[in-house]
Amino acid sequence: MLLKGTVHKFGDDINTDDIIAAKYLVSTDALELGSHCMESIRPEFPGKVRQGDIIVAGRNFGCGSSREHAPVAIKGCGISAVVAKSFAAIFFRNAINIGLPFLELQDAGKIMDGDLLEIDLARGIIKNLSQDKRYQTQPFPPFLQEIVAGGGLMQYIKKRYNR
Repeated sequence: MLLKGTVHKFGDDINTDDIIAAKYLVSTDALELGSHCMESIRPEFPGKVRQGDIIVAGRNFGCGSSREHAPVAIKGCGISAVVAKSFAAIFFRNAINIGLPFLELQDAGKIMDGDLLEIDLARGIIKNLSQDKRYQTQPFPPFLQEIVAGGGLMQYIKKRYNR
């Protein structure tokens, strides 16, 4: 799976309240949640994202409370993947559940806001087309690629076991 998009850069310790404020948790609609993604820390963010764009962040992305709404909001606003130095364990699990790809990259700090990235999930290669740099990270395992391609864990299970 190959992804390509413009970078929206964030720092360390972006928590689930930063990603989607608690006042919006009454909805489960991905597009509605996406229209409010990151607005508490960057109000213009939902309006700037284009389908396929990529979030790049520092360490401990997705920390805070255990809410699946956070990766749903990210995916709902059009983000195709998240690249960060590290992820909170609960975000990791919730992102898999909804089919949002994520990659850990220790050099994430070298990627700048507005850079154009191309991500090869199968090979774990992140190309920064703006800076003409290439990074190697852990490939996204084939079974996780299948989950992402299937739209999330529940859709994957339904497709695989309801033959």
